[in-house]
Amino acid sequence: MHIRAPPRLLELAGRSLLRNQALTMSTLEELPTELFPPLFMEAFSRRHCEALKLMVQAWPFRHLPLRPLIKMGCLETFQAVLGGLDALLTQGVRLRQWKLQVLDLQDVSENFWMVWSDSMAHGCFPNAMRNRKPLQDCPSMRGQQSFTVFIDLWLQTRTLDEYLTCLLLWIKQREGLLHLCCKKLRILGMPFHNIRNILKMVNLDCIQEVEVNCSWILPILTQFTPYLGQMGNLQKLDLSHVDVSRYVSTKQKEFVTQFTSQFLKLRYLQKLHMNSVSFLKGHLDQLLSCLKTPLKILAITNCVLLESDLRHLSQCPSIGQLKTLDLRGIRLANFCLVPLQVLLEKVAGTLEYLDLDDCGIVDSQVSTILPALSRCFELTTFSFCGNPISMATLENLLCHTIRLNNLCLELYPAPRDSYDADGTLCQSRFAQLRAELMGRVRDLRHPKRILFCTDYCADCGNRTFYGLDIDQCCC
Repeated sequence: MHIRAPPRLLELAGRSLLRNQALTMSTLEELPTELFPPLFMEAFSRRHCEALKLMVQAWPFRHLPLRPLIKMGCLETFQAVLGGLDALLTQGVRLRQWKLQVLDLQDVSENFWMVWSDSMAHGCFPNAMRNRKPLQDCPSMRGQQSFTVFIDLWLQTRTLDEYLTCLLLWIKQREGLLHLCCKKLRILGMPFHNIRNILKMVNLDCIQEVEVNCSWILPILTQFTPYLGQMGNLQKLDLSHVDVSRYVSTKQKEFVTQFTSQFLKLRYLQKLHMNSVSFLKGHLDQLLSCLKTPLKILAITNCVLLESDLRHLSQCPSIGQLKTLDLRGIRLANFCLVPLQVLLEKVAGTLEYLDLDDCGIVDSQVSTILPALSRCFELTTFSFCGNPISMATLENLLCHTIRLNNLCLELYPAPRDSYDADGTLCQSRFAQLRAELMGRVRDLRHPKRILFCTDYCADCGNRTFYGLDIDQCCC
């Protein structure tokens, strides 16, 4: 059993300062640097607000990672920290040499402060602090000496929580004195006028990841689009549930042109996720032609595309280095799959993850993509669930993946031969066919993990997955 070492004399002295409310600017001048993290944590948890204000002013590090401590305190302690920063920003306090440059409100492990305090007590500097260099990671702050607040924004309710409301009001009242940097912006639901007010406060050039999942109507999307174009360092964009089909074609076309043109400004975009986005149909070429850099991840899922869209995708110069290709839910049943074959040939040297679930691919189409698929030697995950193929086609598919030695996970549909005429899975027939398949596979290679899945259940909406053993269910 691990027994925690008793507190050292310096630690006991620091706690005594807090209990007696004897902490002053002069005592902080003499306080050893190693005592600041544990003493600050103690002051925050015990709500010594005046002590917090003074400690912020004398903070001997460049960063103050406050996010893990917020749950330990209350709004009053948070306001005390902001009050201490006010003394630095507006009153020009210079205790010791002012080192604090960043108030860090980004997500970090909850035990961060405990690890930091213990490490400082033993005279070492933890990697977690050594590797955090947000000033260097913020492009808009290079060469500047402004105070910076880092935060990840999750805008998912009609009203902001009290901490974020307090912070934004504080920042707004100190415009020009500090810099608000948000690397990750997630918008899951909030009136757009509130979102717009927040975006006006954030330096958009700092944003690296954006997720929008709000079911916005076209006029709101049109208002958001110019903000997207100002995110010059954006690396990941995730856009979901955008339906503009109710609007006349002229308005849709105007929006698509406005939206896709913003990608000309996104010179660092590497990951693009588009889920249930209606305006891509017949317009994918406009989007792809505006991509300025090679993508690493492309996910176009649950969208309606034309065959011409698939052809444009295979011809796009920005997809030649893909590591992830996700086309789940793109209905390809009546398409010629030669463009998909061409696409797989282009990315064969880099592709690690391929998802073709629920694309409606049938037996007659599978043979088109097999030669290209069998050359994707870097592939680690391949998912083909929900495609209505026969036992013979499934066996042929498994034989073509024989040389893909890096495959760690393979997911395939239960063959159509396993179902009765009414679409009900026959468990005994499925078990027999699966045993035959696995016997055939083991004769050819040593699979790491293969799962076979049923169609979606009409009652619960889930699939059932079965492993190599006949009666093993991996739900």
